[in-house]
Amino acid sequence: MSHPVFARLWPHLAAAGERQGTAELRDRLLAGAAGRVLELGAGSGTNFGHYPSAVTEVVAVEPEPRLRALAASAALSAPVPVTIVDGDADALPAEDGAFDVAVASLVLCSVPDQGRALAELRRVLRPGGRLLFWEHVRGEKAGLVRAQRVLDATVWPFFAGGCHTGRDTAAAIEAAGFTIERLDRFDLPDLRVNLNPASPQVLGMAVRA
Repeated sequence: MSHPVFARLWPHLAAAGERQGTAELRDRLLAGAAGRVLELGAGSGTNFGHYPSAVTEVVAVEPEPRLRALAASAALSAPVPVTIVDGDADALPAEDGAFDVAVASLVLCSVPDQGRALAELRRVLRPGGRLLFWEHVRGEKAGLVRAQRVLDATVWPFFAGGCHTGRDTAAAIEAAGFTIERLDRFDLPDLRVNLNPASPQVLGMAVRA
């Protein structure tokens, strides 16, 4: 799966985000991670430096070749063992119940079939395993929802690596058989008037029911 435009843009956007506050969000996202972790859509490996010492292994799945190579470089300096693998969200290269934790950060917006990807994440988690997620989601104001719908049907997925801004990801997580135990909703950036279609976001933790 190749997204050459997005693959060149994303590492710069992720690095800029780290300097402007997303590093704290990644710390919050991964604070409770422990044991074996599967990370879906590792991108350029920005999460790797935020994993706590309780993690024994990260298997990071990334289908985009350019980003996968960057993730492999980032893994060399990660504080925990990281293995980079090629794979798709709808058929994860892992056995049933093989992981304690699954991580999805800014990736469930771009998978072709969100329900199938979440079913795969549930499959590879052990009973009681946890899904840690940070995603941008559908807005709550009618004007923003309309804008997201138009963008998702036209230019946004092409330039943003298949991303869709208007998915109700929290509802999809519950529909896939997870129980959400923590959910924070916020806008990023937090502005009184925010025209960014990807600004409504959620960060939380769900348990395989």
